Amino acid sequence: MIRIEAELLIPGRGAPVPDGCVVIDGVSISYAGPQAGAPSAPAAEVHRAPVVMPGMWDCHSHFFGIESPDLTGLATTPLPVLAVRAARDAHTLLMAGFTSTRELGGLGVHLGRLVDEGTLAGPNIYGAGAALGPTGGHSDIHWMPEAWRDDLAASGIGWVAVCDGVEECIKAVRRQIRSGAEVIKINATGGTMSHFDHPDHRQFNDKELRAIVEEAAMAELAVAAHCHGQAGAAAAAMAGVTTIEHCSTLDQATAELLLETGTMVVPTRHAVEHLASLEGRIPDWAWEAQVRVARTHKAAMELAVSAGIRMAVGADIMASGGLWGTNGLELASLVEAGMTPLRAIEAATANGPATLGGRAPRSGLLAEGYDADVIAVAADPLADITVLGDPDRVTMVWKGGRMVKPTDAGKPGASPYA
Repeated sequence: MIRIEAELLIPGRGAPVPDGCVVIDGVSISYAGPQAGAPSAPAAEVHRAPVVMPGMWDCHSHFFGIESPDLTGLATTPLPVLAVRAARDAHTLLMAGFTSTRELGGLGVHLGRLVDEGTLAGPNIYGAGAALGPTGGHSDIHWMPEAWRDDLAASGIGWVAVCDGVEECIKAVRRQIRSGAEVIKINATGGTMSHFDHPDHRQFNDKELRAIVEEAAMAELAVAAHCHGQAGAAAAAMAGVTTIEHCSTLDQATAELLLETGTMVVPTRHAVEHLASLEGRIPDWAWEAQVRVARTHKAAMELAVSAGIRMAVGADIMASGGLWGTNGLELASLVEAGMTPLRAIEAATANGPATLGGRAPRSGLLAEGYDADVIAVAADPLADITVLGDPDRVTMVWKGGRMVKPTDAGKPGASPYA
């Protein structure tokens, strides 16, 4: 049994608790509340921290293993190299206090197996496999001959999944399920990192969207829809997707539609700003498209916050190394858009599991019976939300009741990436 005493307990949803205590019994939380009401546990392992809160969720990650945010690297880098880099990034994410991640295209379905079997120290990984899109869309790699693209798709890289028409869309969903996917990712509009499509242009027609959502629903799989343009977001919401990723343009009518359908938004603001800063370091066409997206994204995010649309946190870091570990800075972006720090923490914790729909685990809250995914923080994030973007200030991490930070590299089960 483990007892964590803190000057402040942030439960994930609801009011903070001064002088709080979390008791972990096995893989679950058996108590979370005031220290005065905690059960007696004389033999418990006791830890003390300024702040304790649930482990965070990054609901839009990519374990690509590429060195720069240019998807052509998936075709030019050996798969073992991509995999080792991605494994390092998964470990970095865990050490930053993210005990779970929804990985929306990349090597996540494979890394998740390594985490589950204990080979790799990383967060719980809910992978999508490859991202579904039509020919010439954001899931395609436009400069490649189609035969090369199809070979890449068959390699297990986890991005390219081109499907046209209802029957191909259904089969593409089934292929992701076969690969072990726990969420389905679609590209419902163009993107900034694909050459010939436009971020505002809608991709997939209504029949294709409905077919994907219906097929996924039979396996209780949520659907995450990449959407920069408003028409794509509206169509995806009407089709029943669980989340809109990026949501780079938004008006009042579309905001009301998202509220009516209960569609969540994962805005990925930090990544939008970062990519727009990379002039000369990514292809010119990609940078120009990213700047166009950035012009509307801030206002869309502010409208989503003020409208009360339910949100989750996603950093959308594409390149290996570098920004990994700073994923928590996305909470600061939410605060800048008008959220209170407490609501931003809720987006990063309690709201995370809901992005998996019917497969949501009992996670994201410090409450009896919930998964013992817990972090200790060196300073109060309600006073300075940026502390959650500094992995050095996330001082302790428990995942499934097991302390994974700090850890000694020589101990059994310790990650080689420490």
